This record gives sequence, structure tokens and C-alpha cells, in this order.
Amino acid sequence: MHEAPTSKVLNKALTGSAPFAILSREHGVDVLIGDVTDAPSLADIALNPHADGPDVLALVPFRQVTERGFVCHDDESPLQCLQVREHALLSIDEVLGALPSSELNLLDGRFEPEDDAYAAVVERVLTDEIGRGAGANFVIRRDFRAQLDDPIASGLEIFRRLLVGESGSYWTFFVHTPQITLVGATPERHVGFDGTTAIMNPISGTYRHPVEGPSGAGVLDFLGDAKENDELFMVVDEELKMMSRICENGGRVIGPRLKQMGHLTHTEYVLVGDSELDPREILRETMFAPTVTGSPIENAARVIERYENTGRGYYSGVLALFEGTDGVSTLDAPILIRTCEISPAGELKISAGATLVRNSVPEHEVAETRSKLGGVLAALGVEPPRPRGTDAVRLGTYPGVADALALRNDKLASFWIDQQPLVVLPELLGRTAVVVDFEDQWTAMIAHQLRHLGMDVSVLRWEEYSGTDADLLVCGPGPGDPNLVLDNRIRAVERAVRARLDAGAPLLAICLSHQVLARILGLDVVALSRPQQGVQREVELFGERRTLGFYNAFAALPGEISGVGVSVDSQGVNALRGAGFASVQFHPESVLSTDGLDVLRCMVQRLLEPVGVVSA
Repeated sequence: MHEAPTSKVLNKALTGSAPFAILSREHGVDVLIGDVTDAPSLADIALNPHADGPDVLALVPFRQVTERGFVCHDDESPLQCLQVREHALLSIDEVLGALPSSELNLLDGRFEPEDDAYAAVVERVLTDEIGRGAGANFVIRRDFRAQLDDPIASGLEIFRRLLVGESGSYWTFFVHTPQITLVGATPERHVGFDGTTAIMNPISGTYRHPVEGPSGAGVLDFLGDAKENDELFMVVDEELKMMSRICENGGRVIGPRLKQMGHLTHTEYVLVGDSELDPREILRETMFAPTVTGSPIENAARVIERYENTGRGYYSGVLALFEGTDGVSTLDAPILIRTCEISPAGELKISAGATLVRNSVPEHEVAETRSKLGGVLAALGVEPPRPRGTDAVRLGTYPGVADALALRNDKLASFWIDQQPLVVLPELLGRTAVVVDFEDQWTAMIAHQLRHLGMDVSVLRWEEYSGTDADLLVCGPGPGDPNLVLDNRIRAVERAVRARLDAGAPLLAICLSHQVLARILGLDVVALSRPQQGVQREVELFGERRTLGFYNAFAALPGEISGVGVSVDSQGVNALRGAGFASVQFHPESVLSTDGLDVLRCMVQRLLEPVGVVSA
């Protein structure tokens, strides 16, 4: 048998003592050797845009989420930077030819928490968090833990088996530093940047392949499952919030498509947008993916801290490869999922989490965490490998699959699917708006749409807002119970709304702020028996049928209010409008709001029309 030639750089990495990484990516396998330094923050990563190739590989732990002001269990996992000194680009065959085959000695393998305990956590999150308005979805992890007798040799054997046995990965990788060894096969790019264009890649929804292998009928059932569809749309909305923050013209949605791997298949979209930010800032502003945290991100971090007893280490963080190209630093950053963390003492941890949504079934979410780790557990020998040929069926080519995928976009807002042409209205050109963020960054998407209507818009955090003389104040959404009148954030919503009403100045209130406004006007606001988190509904809005996206666990009950128009249905008050104000329970900015931009336009035009003009 002919042996593939072996790179000197790879041999040096495998036989030396320097930190190194082997990264199997779309274009080949990068072998990197370098020196490791710790950085206190992403901004402190030293880049060389003139490196003409791999420059720095950063190991970004979950605890870096504190850079965005979010909470976490601080396990002191370091932000490590492999400063690349030597680089080779090889084929997979070359790498496999150099990696020895060996046995794995795995001891004391177990899941923490166990299945029943994890199912109980899922039930609590559904009832106590999603059911009480804390957010639309949350990802709570569980770990598989074990002991390995030779960390580096075992890690290389796991890597070899993943290269041979796992398919469909975005990166398959081995990274070794003195502090940690990371080995995995991740399906998901978190964020990329080529110097001008930022790319995000939300992946969600899971078809667990049966033992005999996936089938076309099975994937069609999966594509028709409402829970799986909702799960993907929610993470698209959350990542569009991020794209609206890092890209001047927001993000555009491409897809959907299937992401088929050895043990499961996901659905995915690609989001693209132009950005002039430094790639380190792009990475900071997108920490971390909703597919591994939940939404809204800030409150998801709090929920994770409440329900997970320990720090996440590198799980749900990223590997971030910065490369110098023509004087520009680019970024390729996959999410650290399906990843083994191996300590110098041989302690192994692999984490996985299910995306918990309003209609999750605890037992199904337990099974999903096991399926997500299927490829890695098979490489460890914990689960039997799938028989050869079980992933030979390419599901994307099965009759009906392309149509089922395309059908999803028929329900989505064309504003985010298309090229987002400017729809500047002459009467709004130059008019000003302040959007107040009450801990949910839908506000970035709202601001983006208002700018497309011609307005000059700024966004302020609720702690920073003390009043404005802008033409329009938009009080935004946020998590939580609008009836908690002693909560500082809810009190801030009420102060902002009351002050604007008292001044008679134009006010638009969305979701949480709509609920507070309804309470101020005398309506009762109650918890829904079934939360509407990520629900698309067709409603009659002041005489017009509109398709809109809802993210709420509370709603105002109908009632008569003198001089105020009220739009209601069986789910409560959907909208209010009166002299100088309008409010909506839904999210006009959501990708689920097919008619969202037009509804927003109509509301803003009505609020800002010249004095003396009577609205229809």
C-alpha cells in the first residue's frame, strides 16, 4: 500500500513538545505550530494582517461572555492564543497516514446529570422560565465525563476516528496547549469575516438518524415538524439581532438547507452582511450563538447560570482562526460543540445541550443531547459505530425535500430574505428616533428597519435613557413579567412610557413595553396558559389581515379605554393606538412578521404625520 507523503511540519508537531493544532476545513487540513499566550480580552489578541496565512488561533471559553456584561460561572478557563510560527496545508490522506492507530482506555464514563435529572431540569425551565416570560428558548447543557490514561495520544486517536467516521463537519480539529487539549467535529460556523463581509450560520432543529440510517421519509417528517421549524426560526431571529449590530445594512437570510452528519441532520440558514468592524469586535459583539445559549442572549446567560452548577469551560465558546490576507485580518470561528475537553491529567468532558422551546418534551430533549454526541461517543467507543453506508443517502436530493425547504421561506419576511432595498419615505427623511433597549436586542433590528424608512436612529440601553426630544421614542421589548412593578427595569419602562404620554410626544411601544403601556391605561396583563414564543399568527389588525411574529408569555386582556383603539383576538390585546402613541404585542421586526415592515411604516407615518392631519 502506498503511503502518502508526510509533512515535516506535521511530523514536528506530533513528535515535538510545542503547542500545535490540526484543523480539517473545507479547503484541506491546516497544521499549525506556535507559542501560546493568554489574553485578558478579545481586544488584546495580537493580530498580524500581513501574515499571509494563519496568524492566530484563539481558544475562546464561554466565560468571555462577561466582556458583554453578561453573567456566568467563572471557571477561570483562559482565553488562549496560539501565535502561529509554522504552517502546512495537507490533505486528509496525508494526515491519516501520519496518525498512528491505537486503543483508547476510557474509564468511569457517565452523564452528568443523568437522564431523569436532566429531564427534570428541562421541565423546570419550560415552566419557570419560558412560561414566565424569561425568553423564547434556552440551552441547558449536560456533560459526558470520563478518564483517559494518555491525554495527547488519546486525543489524537479520537481525532483520527472522527476524521474517518464523522461526516458533514464544518471543522474537525485537534488543538493541544499546555493547559488543555480540544478534539472535536463541529457542524456549525459561528461567525466568519473575509475583510468586508460577515457571515453567521444558525443551525437548529435535529433529525436523529435511526440505527438503520436516515431516510427520505424520515427527513420529510422532520421538515414538517412545527417544533423543529420554530426552533430554527427563533435562532435566525436572534442572530439577525447580532447581524444588525455588526453590519451597517443588517443581515440578509440565505437558505434554508440541510446539514447532514453521521448521526443526525440539522437545518441551517446563512446570514450575510457587509461590516467595517475589526474582526475581534465582530467576535465580541456576537458572543455567543443562540443555538448554544438561547434568546434573548443576556437573560439566557442568567438562566444558564441558574440551572448549570459549574462553568462551561470551552463548550459553546469558539475556536477563532485569524488570518492575514492582503493586509487585512480575516476570521473563521466555529462553535465549540461536539468537542472533547481533555485536561493534562486526562479528565475528559464533552458537553451537549438541547434547545428548549415552549413545546419541548423533556424525554425528547434527553434523547437529543445523546444524539448530538453520537459521533464523538462512537469515536470514544462508548456507542457502537454506525454500519457502513448508513449515511450514503444524501437527504437533500430526496424527492420533495427541496420543496419542503423552500416552503419555509414563504412564511418569512421578504425584507430579510431579499436585498433590503431602501424604502425611504420623504416625510420621514431626517426625522429622529431613539430606541430604548430593555435587555433584548430586537432593538438593533427595529433601528435597522427605521433607518430603511429614512429615519436617523440611535439605540440606548434602559440604564442610559433619561428622556429625549427625538421625534419618535420607541420603547422596546424585553424579558420578564410586566407586573413586577418593583423591578428596576420594569419601573424604567413605566417611567419612559408615562413621561412620553404626559408630554404628548410620539411613542411606539413593543411587546414588554406594550404590556406596561396597557397596564398604565387600565388593562389587566396576565400570563398566558400557553406562551407564544416564536409563534407566527395571522391576525386582524385594525381591519386588515396581517401575518406577524409573536414572542410573549404575557398579554393584556381586552377592555374599553376611552379614546383608544384596541385590536384584540382570543390571545389578548394585539395592539393599541391613541393620540400620539401606538403599541403592539407582536414584533414587526421579526423574520416571522411577513407584513412587519409595512405595519411599522404605517404606525410611524401615523405617529409623525403633520399636526392637523387626521389619520385613517
